[in-house]
Formats: sequence, C-alpha cells, structure tokens
Amino acid sequence: MNAPISSPMMRAPSSKGAATPVLVIDDHPIVLQGCRRVLEDAGIETVVEATGVVSGYRAFHRLRPPVVICDLTFQGSGLAGLALIRRMRAIEPETRVLVFSMHNDPVIVSRALEAGALGYVLKDHASNELFQAFDRVRAGEVYLDRRLATEVAMLRADPRRTPETQLTPREQQILARLAQGKSYGAIAADLSVSYKTVTNACSQMRQKLRVRTLAELIHVAVTQAQRQG
Repeated sequence: MNAPISSPMMRAPSSKGAATPVLVIDDHPIVLQGCRRVLEDAGIETVVEATGVVSGYRAFHRLRPPVVICDLTFQGSGLAGLALIRRMRAIEPETRVLVFSMHNDPVIVSRALEAGALGYVLKDHASNELFQAFDRVRAGEVYLDRRLATEVAMLRADPRRTPETQLTPREQQILARLAQGKSYGAIAADLSVSYKTVTNACSQMRQKLRVRTLAELIHVAVTQAQRQG
C-alpha cells in the first residue's frame, strides 16, 4: 500500500494505452470536471462520464473499460456504489476500480475493497493524490494512503469488533431510537438534525450491518437494545 506523493508535480505517464477509455461515475459535475482534468494530464485521451448508478452500469457494459473511477454515494441511493462495483467486477473481473469518495470511515473503505475496488482515495485530498492513485490502480497495484491503510488493517485485525461497534456515535443514537419505534421525523427532532441526515445515516448503517431493508435494521436495533438492557 502506498502513501500519497508529497510533491505537486505529476510525472508523465507511459503513453501505452493512452487511447483506452476510462469511465468516471459520479453525480457531482465539479468532481467529474476535476477527474477529467487529472486524467487528461495523465495522457488519457478518452474519458467517459456517467452521473448515476444506472447510467454508469450501462456505460461500463457498453465500453468494458479497463479502469473505472467510481464514487460510492449517489443521490437517493445511499452507498449504491458498492453494489455497482460488485456488478462491474462480476462482468469483467480484470477491471480495475478506483473509489473516489468523501467517506473516510474504515468500515466503508473495507467494504469497498471487499466489493472489488483496487484503490481508495478521498475527495478532500489534493489532485496529485488522485493522479498517484489512478496511476497505481491502472498498473494493477493496490492504493490506500497510510492512514486509511492502517485503520483498515486495525479494523480487520481486531476480533472483538462486531458490526455494531463499527457505527459512529451518531449512528448509535439513531439506532437506539429505531429500537424505541421512533420514526425518521421523530428521530430528527430528537437529535436536532435534518430528516435527510437520519435517512442517510440509516442507509449507511444498512451497508455496515449488511442488512437490506429498514425492517431488518430495526430488528438489529431491537436485538442490540435487548442485549444492552
């Protein structure tokens, strides 16, 4: 695993495969624009953009690009990028996926790697790190910065960690209120947060706890409350 480069200078990549398309899947126009600029600086002549899970899958199915840069979170779909990565890798096991995400939670990073991503870089890092990550993943190498690599390694090495212990304090608060039978609106009022914050947190908890529906999430919440009670 590799630490990000500290120099802002970008080394010139090999021209081999420069005409091969790279697919970028993200629903933020500014992110797409930034990725395109980094890839063009890296000598990539064909950059294909998709703004959602469905359009991204269709573009992938049509082009079969060797490298995909993909977000995990899409508007109204939670962490749907995880399922998308699994589907792409099922079609083309040799596809190299680089996740470009705002999520720095080691649980989510670990899930992305389990889904088949080869690298993971955070959106709040400098563009030279995206370049470094892309170059490594394109070469078939794993890429995580040192901090993420350490946190993921610790997460996997600790047998005492259950899925519930991997939740953030806010997620634990919401889970406890789900166990009490409260609605999303009531939870939002209790915690003085927006309704969207609660729904997004529940979506992430379903991913972390590996449950598919709200009913299953509530079952987990009740079970945990009974154990603690």
